[in-house]
Amino acid sequence: MSDLKQAQEMMAAAVAAGKQQVDPELTSVTQLLRSLDRASKNVRTFGQKNAVAQKFFGQFYTELTTHLTTYGVLAFIVQRDGLFFKDELVYGSQTGDATENFAFKFYSDGIREIAFHQGIEEEDVLFFFDALWDTVGEAGTEDDDIVTRLWARNLSTLTIVTADEVMKISELDDVLTPQAKAPEEGSLRDALAEANAKDAKDKSEGQQRRPRLTSGVMGYEVSEQEMAELAKEIETESRRDSMLYILDILTAVLSSERSPELLNRLFDIFQGVLKSLIQGGHWSTAEHVLGLLSDAEAIRPDLLDGHKAKLRALFDQLASPEFITSIQQYLNTADQPRTDGLPNVLLMMGSSAVPALCTLLGNLEQPAHQTLVVNALVELAKDAPEAVARHLSDRRPAFVRNLLSLITRWNNPKLAENVEKILRYPDPLIRREAIRTLAILRPSGTAVKLIPLINDPDEGVRLATLKPLLTGNYTAPFSSWEPIVTAETFGDRPPAERRHIFHAMRATAGDEAVPYWTTLLTEWGWTNRKKREELALIAVDALAKLSTAAAQAALDTGTKKGTTAVKQACATALAGVGKHPRTA
Repeated sequence: MSDLKQAQEMMAAAVAAGKQQVDPELTSVTQLLRSLDRASKNVRTFGQKNAVAQKFFGQFYTELTTHLTTYGVLAFIVQRDGLFFKDELVYGSQTGDATENFAFKFYSDGIREIAFHQGIEEEDVLFFFDALWDTVGEAGTEDDDIVTRLWARNLSTLTIVTADEVMKISELDDVLTPQAKAPEEGSLRDALAEANAKDAKDKSEGQQRRPRLTSGVMGYEVSEQEMAELAKEIETESRRDSMLYILDILTAVLSSERSPELLNRLFDIFQGVLKSLIQGGHWSTAEHVLGLLSDAEAIRPDLLDGHKAKLRALFDQLASPEFITSIQQYLNTADQPRTDGLPNVLLMMGSSAVPALCTLLGNLEQPAHQTLVVNALVELAKDAPEAVARHLSDRRPAFVRNLLSLITRWNNPKLAENVEKILRYPDPLIRREAIRTLAILRPSGTAVKLIPLINDPDEGVRLATLKPLLTGNYTAPFSSWEPIVTAETFGDRPPAERRHIFHAMRATAGDEAVPYWTTLLTEWGWTNRKKREELALIAVDALAKLSTAAAQAALDTGTKKGTTAVKQACATALAGVGKHPRTA
């Protein structure tokens, strides 16, 4: 049975025995170890001067000093399986890869107990991180273990007990099995002090202690179960994604390499990595790489101007024809293409990529992929929308429709003139979208350029045009309407459409249209009598809604000179308005 399993059984037994009370010191220690793990790895990866690393280190150091102020000392027994505190396994190999596990590193370097004491300084903790990950950087220390590096500093506030020292203690097996005996913190140090005192006493009495071991070589047994676990870890490592493995190496090199020439070569490698990721549609990984490169100057403030220029070139190349073509080919040809991470990659291209993204938008085949590019352009092109608007004349309706949706979302009135240029676009669906977009960009003003669209052959376009004109927010002279309402074919339009036209004319031209309607009310003739009367009745409705003095005068004329139906309709309309004229 492994030590870890024994510890787990003891924990279960403690709960069963009724140990329900939470130990605040144990809770504090558990939180400290999480902070320690996070802070040490960030300092190792990004260096002590990095803002992110400093944030996590500051958090850990604050928690450590608070704990030491309360409890005086923080001591752990080190075993293969992890760190033990008060019988509890508080940090173990299950927290991550063995090569990243500092408990494993302590044990393999011969440390059996480590203790932090009150008054420890920030620089001492930073040195501890350097010693832990072998980043001290002093000449001649490359092959030193953690013990040697810590002893070289001789820190009074950070003490350790090594396996060599433990060998001096006669009850070796009991001391090295904290799970079974549950020693208090500092028990190894106390036992070591006792053994040293006894050894000194024996020497003073002329006694010679027989060494327990005849060899100076330290080691430990590995069980079959542990061998199987090691083999499993090796197998897992061998199956690890090669690209992620390479990125980990490149990140470590970026954070630590000092040679300018090697850094130049490193950025060239990053360029090839990005190209490979984009060609394969690995957007999330590409986003990770770009995020790392965008923080490179913060991670390495010592970068030379040439290095910074290479970094800018890496981002500039994202909008190159080669990269844009790679994105297009992947999205158009891959079977179930991935898109996770792609939106952020597009945003990282920057505003200089707008022309290239417009090209990409026009060439993509799937609406969902087009939407991703549109969303990126909303942000990247909002300060220079003309770069998008100039493509409105393109003869690909799907492309133009996406551009109009972009312009609608910006709601920039300056683009209204660009939209007006495509009111005669060949595709009627685009004409409808252009009218709707124009109504958003220019919700009031002159309707002169919209009124001709009421003669459009597509009914949807005609109705889309009338909708904003009926709001009363636009103006137009009757001369703009006259060619439409006096045309011989006007009476052939559907009744609902003729009614909408008259009311749109009322809303935009006002009293200027009254003479025309008066003519309809008083005009007699046997040809097309039914259509003439229908138009006259619609004119009565428009005049009643207009309700100005001129409109009421026209209705009064209709009661005298119109047909029987028109006379009756005019009288009813006048009764409705109560002969209380309003100003036009």
